[in-house]
Amino acid sequence: MLTYVLKRIGQTVLTAFLATATVFVLLRMAPGDPAANYAPPNPTSEQLAAIREQFGLDRSIPVQFVTFLQHLFQGDVGTSFFFKRPALEVVMERLPYTITLAVAAIVVTAVVAIPLGVWMARRADTAKELGSNIATIAGQSMPDFWIGFVLLILFAVQLGWFEPAGFTSASSIVLPTVTIAILQVALISRLVRREMVVNLASPYLTVARSRGISERALTWRYAFGNSAIPVVTALGTRFAAMLNGVVIVEVVFKWPGVGELVVNALKQRDFPLIQATVLVTVVLALVVQLLVDLLYPLMDPRVRLGEASS
Repeated sequence: MLTYVLKRIGQTVLTAFLATATVFVLLRMAPGDPAANYAPPNPTSEQLAAIREQFGLDRSIPVQFVTFLQHLFQGDVGTSFFFKRPALEVVMERLPYTITLAVAAIVVTAVVAIPLGVWMARRADTAKELGSNIATIAGQSMPDFWIGFVLLILFAVQLGWFEPAGFTSASSIVLPTVTIAILQVALISRLVRREMVVNLASPYLTVARSRGISERALTWRYAFGNSAIPVVTALGTRFAAMLNGVVIVEVVFKWPGVGELVVNALKQRDFPLIQATVLVTVVLALVVQLLVDLLYPLMDPRVRLGEASS
């Protein structure tokens, strides 16, 4: 167990480093001059050169990368070009908003998708399931930015029930949470249905039913118990993706999270801020995946992490 955890921590550090290094190189190879974004109107070549020197962009990419590594091992990922502050500090200020939105969305997803998937499995291939199938397929098909705009127009503009943008009160989180959850509920509920249909038709359930066990226990304790690992894996994967910033939703609702920060940083070509965002979100996503892996033995004692890792 300890060996597995240490191995995964090492993989997390290596993956985070490789992702940050890749972004570092690709940003500097992309066309365009970041100095032009921070220069006055109609800048002279001397002004642009001074800005490049100030940001350390006048040196070759290998030299910049070595300097970046030296600072990284000291816990410094650079100073934001736009905010003139440590980039990591700027990201950490925005991160709680993204985490709050991701937690709210994954909780709503689990609360709605799991019972819905079980209900669909219990009524598989019947007329009652047809409406749920149509709804979940529609939920998977609709783009999240379109859902967001529809919810904004209906509930914020027309009815005035919620704030249209930003984070001004507790109710501000409702519309972006629902926007994210609609797609996730559609995906997870169909996964639950598929796993439950297989388990409900298994011979062990027939034997358990012959012993007089209630249908409720058969459904939740036996069938769903054996379906839990793929469902938890899918929820963990979706949650990790949300922690990377639900970019489109955050932009639509002007949510002050990491996703909106990345979009603005890309527009401003703020290299240190983009690098800090990638580093933080990759580490968070990998930590979530590690925690999901550690849950497996608790859900199914037959799972051994050492064997899984090999």
